[in-house]
Amino acid sequence: MSTETGRGVSDRVSEGVAGVAGAAAAVLAGLDRVLLGQSEVHRLVLTCVLARGHVLLEGLPGLGKTVMIRTLGDLLGLDFRRVQFTPDLMPGDVLGSQILQQRADGERVMEFHPGPVFTNVLLADEINRASPKTQSALLESMQEGRATVYGVTRELPSPFFVLASQNPIELAGTYPLPEAQLDRFLMKIEVGMPGLDVLEEIVATRHRGEGPAVEPVTDAAGLAALFAAVDGVELPRPVARYAARLVSATHAGSGEAPEAVRRFVKHGASPRAVIGLGEAARAYALLAGRASVGFEDVAALAPSVVSHRIGLTYEAGLDKMTPRGVVDALVASLPKVPDALPAGVGVEVGA
Repeated sequence: MSTETGRGVSDRVSEGVAGVAGAAAAVLAGLDRVLLGQSEVHRLVLTCVLARGHVLLEGLPGLGKTVMIRTLGDLLGLDFRRVQFTPDLMPGDVLGSQILQQRADGERVMEFHPGPVFTNVLLADEINRASPKTQSALLESMQEGRATVYGVTRELPSPFFVLASQNPIELAGTYPLPEAQLDRFLMKIEVGMPGLDVLEEIVATRHRGEGPAVEPVTDAAGLAALFAAVDGVELPRPVARYAARLVSATHAGSGEAPEAVRRFVKHGASPRAVIGLGEAARAYALLAGRASVGFEDVAALAPSVVSHRIGLTYEAGLDKMTPRGVVDALVASLPKVPDALPAGVGVEVGA
């Protein structure tokens, strides 16, 4: 490819990013207006959606996780359903069931009634209060965009996102999510307590805690344009190599694994983690108005993309080490450029 041709491709990608930047900024502004003090969480959630991944939000009750997800669906102009996960929830309550119906001619037939999973945005509220059997009912839907009920496979609407909330597992009445299901979530995002100034603003301006109403800022065509723009963001090979090294170093046998990994990690992240890291980094760069992914995008997203995909040893619990703490230590210790590069090889860092 000639230099001129390459420059032309780069210019077209940059123009594509600029063309959808307004819609992405409007979504973020809407989220920030409704839920105060959670701007970085909003950016991560929208990054996940633009990367066509599922989101798991963890935090104590009352922090606005449900409001955030409902508002996102409204802003994107998507169909939205909510399921309150409880210990007695059954798979059929999520996927749908066969119901005996009587026709006008008196004949009785079994008809399928779709469950709430047949939507664009499924809010799985307090997902870890349901049994592992019910949680696992979402695996096929999250991975393949379809649901099999009574032996019949049906396609789900497109796009389809699961935006789930969960309480910390230390709370009573919660079940740990199966590892296979955790791996289907592109990100696990921790929602923390807002600061003092934000609390003052909430109590002074939000009667009964109700935020302002929002209107859709985009539609199906606009969302498709955002997806296309994300796909066009460049992931330079050195940055891709850095993402691969980060995931590889979550395994104790890796030569680049830091002390925290060797001591505390029982099993590292799967290849799905590096795929998700690359896709999320493209969306994160687009939200920053850039047409190319930089090392800083991968480093910023690694804790949210990788932490829930590693398993810790018993010793980690004794030392109060968390998965996020391990990944933070890994990001801090792993140089973005390996020490030994072939002579004459340069590495371009995304701006």
